[in-house]
Amino acid sequence: MSKSKSNILKRTKVLIWKEAFKDCLPITAGVIPFGLTCGIMGRTAGFSVFEITFMSLTVFAGAAQFMAIAMINSGILNWGVIVFTTFLINLRHLLMGASLAPHLFKQSKAIQYLLAFSMTDESYALTISRTEKKGYSGYYQLGVSFLLYIVWAIATVIGASLYYSIPNPLEWGLDFIIPLTFLVLLIPRLTSKTPLIVTLVSAVVAVLGSLYLPGKWYIILAALVASVVGGLIEGGRENG
Repeated sequence: MSKSKSNILKRTKVLIWKEAFKDCLPITAGVIPFGLTCGIMGRTAGFSVFEITFMSLTVFAGAAQFMAIAMINSGILNWGVIVFTTFLINLRHLLMGASLAPHLFKQSKAIQYLLAFSMTDESYALTISRTEKKGYSGYYQLGVSFLLYIVWAIATVIGASLYYSIPNPLEWGLDFIIPLTFLVLLIPRLTSKTPLIVTLVSAVVAVLGSLYLPGKWYIILAALVASVVGGLIEGGRENG
């Protein structure tokens, strides 16, 4: 590779990283309280600062971590049950990964592993939005994923350290930040008929499922139904 091409590639990478940083900043407003709450709830369940931080570093899945912490705090210590339950909660990642698979398969194995590990709802939403506007970039996805990873880990440490100052973060309304964060990710994507229909269908299925289904199965059901509906609409358009 010539020196000029190498310099252009470096500048392109820098610009993409800056773009990832800029796009991530608004999302961290929701990730930080979420991480603080995770750290505090972990201490409530009997985890040490090191243990709950290590969990955030190795699991990096907010909903799964909260579920595991809640189960342990309620006396469920069967790791098979905990792992299976958190696996069900994270099944939505299969759908997210499948939609990005055509792009991910073009990356090196090492990058694929890093992107698979670090994929979250927030990083996926930012990546897919950027892909639709400017095209896919592995550097962008890596940038947003690991910036959120760092923020999540730091927030967990701070939350665990503040355990004695804020023993019950839910009294502060920090849990309300979580749905607000997802609304910030969702609303900008509701720009056409298809996402509006898919969103409404998944919302109805999720609400009804939460009323009549045990555990967190309504999350999986809503995701699957929304995927089928979206596929049928897009398929109908292509056939037409």
